[in-house]
Amino acid sequence: MSPLERTAEALRQRGFAVSVFATAAEAADYLDSVIDRTTVGFGGSMTLEAMHLWERLGSHNEVYSHLHGFPLGPEAAEAAVYVTSVNGLAETGEVVNIDGIGNRVASTLYGHEKVYLVAGRNKIAPTEEDAVFRARNTAAPLNARRKKMRTPCAVNGERCYDCKSPDRICRGLVVLWGPMTGMETEVVLIDEELGY
Repeated sequence: MSPLERTAEALRQRGFAVSVFATAAEAADYLDSVIDRTTVGFGGSMTLEAMHLWERLGSHNEVYSHLHGFPLGPEAAEAAVYVTSVNGLAETGEVVNIDGIGNRVASTLYGHEKVYLVAGRNKIAPTEEDAVFRARNTAAPLNARRKKMRTPCAVNGERCYDCKSPDRICRGLVVLWGPMTGMETEVVLIDEELGY
């Protein structure tokens, strides 16, 4: 069994809905078909950007994203559907996200009819501890560098320094051990490398 298959099975055992796709294009087609005529909030995600989901979903939904000119405000947080990626995903089924402002992790916890968590195979790590390590030492430094932050991880190298920088983007960490009660959560796994 591949890491992707092990992860999908572990997620299902934890109560997540899971869809698995060979390519990002197939996953984008799926999301474009099931998210229709509703309000959609987007978390900042290079995975979603690579899939061009903003353009696709925006053609037949009311879509809000701070990466596309909408300020951080109530619209994305109050949308019926929320779509984001993850920073780490354990083969044992834990979902890990780090956030600096809190909008993205908050929306994975509360307030939507449905949440889609989209992840390429590069986000998968063997254990919860490894998934947290990946979030802190791979995803966070790459995102800090992309945002041109002056944090040690962005300036000195791709690892966490547990810094006290005012530019620090990893201020809160959320681990989902299962979908939150009353909010359907589907993990969309893609057998390609996507995002950070």
